Amino acid sequence: MPTTLLRDSRALATLAVPLVLTQLAQVALTTTDTVMMGLLGTRELAAGGLALVVFTQLRTMGVGLVTSVGNRIAAASARAERSTASGGGTGGRGHGAGQGTEGGDGGGGAHDEVRAIVRASMAVATIAGIAGALLMILIGRALVWLGQDAEVVDSARSMLLALAPGLLPCLWFQVVRQFTIGMRRPQALLHITLASVAVNAGLNWVLIHGTWGAPRLGLTGIGAATSTVHLLSFAALYLLAKRDRELAPLLALNPFKADPAIARRLVGLGAPIALTYGSEAGFFSVTALMAGSFGTAALAAHTAVNQLVYIVFQVAVGLSHAASINVSRELALGRTEQARRIKNTVLACAGAVMTVVGIVYLAVPHLVLAPFLDSGSDRALTIATQLLTVTALLQFFDCAQNIGVGLLRGLDDTRSGFRITLVGYWAVGLPAAWLLAHPLGLDTLGIWLGLLTGLAATAVLLLRRYSAALTLRSGSAPAAAPA
Repeated sequence: MPTTLLRDSRALATLAVPLVLTQLAQVALTTTDTVMMGLLGTRELAAGGLALVVFTQLRTMGVGLVTSVGNRIAAASARAERSTASGGGTGGRGHGAGQGTEGGDGGGGAHDEVRAIVRASMAVATIAGIAGALLMILIGRALVWLGQDAEVVDSARSMLLALAPGLLPCLWFQVVRQFTIGMRRPQALLHITLASVAVNAGLNWVLIHGTWGAPRLGLTGIGAATSTVHLLSFAALYLLAKRDRELAPLLALNPFKADPAIARRLVGLGAPIALTYGSEAGFFSVTALMAGSFGTAALAAHTAVNQLVYIVFQVAVGLSHAASINVSRELALGRTEQARRIKNTVLACAGAVMTVVGIVYLAVPHLVLAPFLDSGSDRALTIATQLLTVTALLQFFDCAQNIGVGLLRGLDDTRSGFRITLVGYWAVGLPAAWLLAHPLGLDTLGIWLGLLTGLAATAVLLLRRYSAALTLRSGSAPAAAPA
């Protein structure tokens, strides 16, 4: 068994490690922003955190809408490759190996399909980006009605105005990202993301303090820097893709030439993913508003610890994606037991990482929180230290529920994830957070205990659903096909 686990872990890591590194590089952008907010003061951290909650909610749902683009691109690209192969290919790997063995229609036709998918995804991203930006501004106007401090709301509203234009290039970047992944040429992604972190930090400093002749914008400068970085990242990835001889002929970004039927198909595939992502992000957004009702220090502490959770969550995202791909492949080969074993392997890997991180949180909490709250109030630091103790356990369930969503996606089941998150987050977690925070008087600590409860319920339900679906398949599936 240890040998089998080690072998399975290596296979998982081959896919997961590059994904985790790219995710961590991406989250470094918001981490840099949060650190810069903390240097400005507790009120700025609270206001900036509130603005980032709104931006992250809408961005996450927009990304979900175009997440299926990579799979569609991979399928069309594989058909093109098979049509040009001397033997035509055997198609024996099925959709689980990359979802790209669905009959050959000729390389030219498949290449046309790739271009059509890219155009349709750009249309979806453009509409979502414009709608999301407008909604962001409207939400900024409504924050004062949600029990938040008036000064905090004023600062958050200004930052949201600066962040709103960045949503559109952010989603355009995601389209080109999915295109390069689907074409199996994502090499530039990590380099661009790492470069964007450095550019973001520099622009933050310049626009916050007004150096080198730039306007002194304070907190709003962080939002302007983030929007600029999203635009530069999209431009850089697009230009690098256009220099690639394989990618350039297929990169058609004109959304006005999109096929409405393909766009509707992408929305149909992406909507359950967007709703699942939105359900989780919304759960955290509402708890941020609840924390803000306990004062600026509570919201600042919530923002700092939530950012730490978000960083570690990227490990779960990488593991979840890798497990999802491996499950699809094993099921396409009729190997249900191997698919069942993947669940155990990925949870073991995630548990090992979360254990190490949890030990660090418990051993040196002030060191972990220093980048965010070193110049903040003592009360914010005290609250954050309490929350970090809860987080040491919470992150196990947060990781497990994200892995559960990925495993179900490997079964081509995107709707169950949304339904289960509605139950776990909103029917269990949110009432628990309110009960513990208000009637039981635990304030912000009670909110985080409610978060823990909701994530634990969601993780259990998702993993049970996956095991039940595999048992059903093993009872009705034909004998495994030869590899």
